Amino acid sequence: MESQCYPGGCQVVPIWKLVTMWPSEKEEEETVILISDDDDGEVQCPDDGGDEVQCPDDDDDDDESTQGSSVVFVEPQEKSPLEEPRSEEMVDEEGDLVVTYCKQANVMPHARHDCTTHPFERTESDICSPLGKNADICDQCYCYICDKLAAECQLWTVPSLCHCNAHNKSNFWKAQRSFALAGVLATFNLELLELDAELRHGGDLLEKFIKDLSVAYNKYLGGERMCPPGHECCCEPKLPPGQCDVCSSQKMEVVYKYSDVFELVTRFLNQAEQESPKAAAIMLLGAAKQIALHKDPAMLRNYQNVGHTDSLRIAVPFLFQRITVRLQRMLVLCDFPKILNQKFIEFFQSISLPCHCYAFSNSLNVLPWDHVLLTTVLKGQNITGQRRQKGRKMYLWEAFPVVEARVEKLLGKKKYKEVVRYLRAVKCNENQRLRDLRDLIPFYLCKTGHFLDAAHSLLFPVNSLACCSACRITPCQFSVYLKIFRTGCVPSGNDVLETGSWVTAGSPLRISVLIKQALKLLYNSEVLYRNAKCWSSFIMILASSCSLEKRGNVVPLSLEEPPLDFQENVLTATGNFLEDLKSGVNVSLPSSIFSGQLHQEASLILAVQAVQQMLCYDLPHLASFLEIILAFGKNFWALRLLLDQLSCAEHILCGTANLLLRDLSQEKATVLTVWQNLGPQYVGEFLCLFLTCRHKRMQSVGLFSLRLVIDNLHLCPWVKQLCTFFQESGLRRLPFGTTVYHEVSKFVSAFEKL
Repeated sequence: MESQCYPGGCQVVPIWKLVTMWPSEKEEEETVILISDDDDGEVQCPDDGGDEVQCPDDDDDDDESTQGSSVVFVEPQEKSPLEEPRSEEMVDEEGDLVVTYCKQANVMPHARHDCTTHPFERTESDICSPLGKNADICDQCYCYICDKLAAECQLWTVPSLCHCNAHNKSNFWKAQRSFALAGVLATFNLELLELDAELRHGGDLLEKFIKDLSVAYNKYLGGERMCPPGHECCCEPKLPPGQCDVCSSQKMEVVYKYSDVFELVTRFLNQAEQESPKAAAIMLLGAAKQIALHKDPAMLRNYQNVGHTDSLRIAVPFLFQRITVRLQRMLVLCDFPKILNQKFIEFFQSISLPCHCYAFSNSLNVLPWDHVLLTTVLKGQNITGQRRQKGRKMYLWEAFPVVEARVEKLLGKKKYKEVVRYLRAVKCNENQRLRDLRDLIPFYLCKTGHFLDAAHSLLFPVNSLACCSACRITPCQFSVYLKIFRTGCVPSGNDVLETGSWVTAGSPLRISVLIKQALKLLYNSEVLYRNAKCWSSFIMILASSCSLEKRGNVVPLSLEEPPLDFQENVLTATGNFLEDLKSGVNVSLPSSIFSGQLHQEASLILAVQAVQQMLCYDLPHLASFLEIILAFGKNFWALRLLLDQLSCAEHILCGTANLLLRDLSQEKATVLTVWQNLGPQYVGEFLCLFLTCRHKRMQSVGLFSLRLVIDNLHLCPWVKQLCTFFQESGLRRLPFGTTVYHEVSKFVSAFEKL
């Protein structure tokens, strides 16, 4: 074997590879070398009486030996008069010899300590002056530290540096070489082979930042001389503080403002967030180490700075909070190599934190994804997040940024079951923010198709110390959950309220289970119970199909009015059911009614009775009633049943009518748009329902709606069809008050003449 030296290290090359570098047969000064197949480590000359040249022994540990050298020469023998002509091929009788022609190889680039031309003396860390002839070089000598030609090294013989004494057998010089090649990255204990373009880029930016930060920090340490409060320079012209001789004679205060340093660090952190993950990690960790070294000279003078950016003791923890939160997320979200991940954590732990930053000591103790406790929780093998290790109880406890990042990572991979298991088991220092994440557990269960579990999780808390999610869901979320339970479809994204396509996740809940769970949610939350949107969603879902339109909207149904005796039976059977459910009793709907052919109609009748009970108790708290009216769609028989139920209490009926009139007057444009979409048949039945009501206050709702049409004829192109509907329905012949009769007759007559 023969070795060659290149900049930065040595490479051992088999001797057969050097054939391509040797001269052709026409050149002179060649020597014949016979290489034996035997493993005796000997190289023999072709003549029988030639001397033997021993190859270097790999086990030789002598510093002066050739082991570890970047160049090993086999000296050619002098030509013997007995040497056979080279044109003749030499072959051993047994056929185990090969004839090769060579001459002394050209000197390749090599480290100075491996030079064969000039001797080299080794010591561990002599930097005072060149040792022996270490300063002498040949044309191919390279500096071991700078990794460039020794002739170009500016520190070759500089006292206290002396790169000429560097060699690869000294830990001191190895560290110097690592720092020279890695720069500031050497402080991260990174191997040279681990440094890629991202890390080097981050190191370059960090080095520039350290220089700029040093200037700003030194300026901060100098402080600003200011006059005491209430004293100003009265000299003419006025001079800046500290430059006026008169003012200087007074006792002036020195103020230390950290704001310039704070702004510089903030700009650097902003830049780091735009870089690649590895570069950003280097920049953030380096910035943390630098600001941890900053001292507050104001404390020595018992001076209290004002403002969080002016005071070092306030600004530095603020910056540390930002740095650690960002690093915590990166350690979870970024797929750093395991060894690099560990070195980042070790670097942060090596930072000597000031007393005002002790709270961040364990900030980066982030569990790796393959930690045994974390993996057992994610796989469902540990549902409590607790385990015993050597008699000690361990908990799955993580900082909230880590929890948030883990959830984000798992959601990105669509691992909804793992998200649910993790959120139920993990503990955190910010309980309220963790609770907000846990409130989405029902939605993640819906994404997996477990709709009944999702409905139960809305009503039951994760632990005994928290309340259930039903107390905090919004009316919009309530509507989405009802839509999911009814259709078995979920939004394609990871947000409950995300607009977009819906996909099938499982089989929808049975209508009886859906009604029970929806009413439990309404009775459990006062906010939902008194919200008109929640009741309109409940009615709309029960009056819709279990399939969705292409746009993700429910498909409304027009149900035939069931027999009156059936309606009475449902009202009787569901009256006690609603009362028991409201009081917390676990009851079930009559299967004979809600499993039969008219189960859809029975569900709508139950909704009518639930709304009637709500109006009797919470009408003053209701913000709108028009939304509930529109939710019935074209099922006017159910709406008529509701009005009949309200007529039992006149004050409730009048209050409902007044609320509806207020809605119509405030939402004229919305009403006209809805009527335009639903058509003249719907408008005609809507007007007939209220105009023919026996209660005069409800008739006023119909009259107001009729005037709304007359006042906006340009927005009602279906007026003629509406007149035709009035004529066919015989509305003009109904004796329900002279006012209604005259208004309808006037409206119809006006358009009969057209």
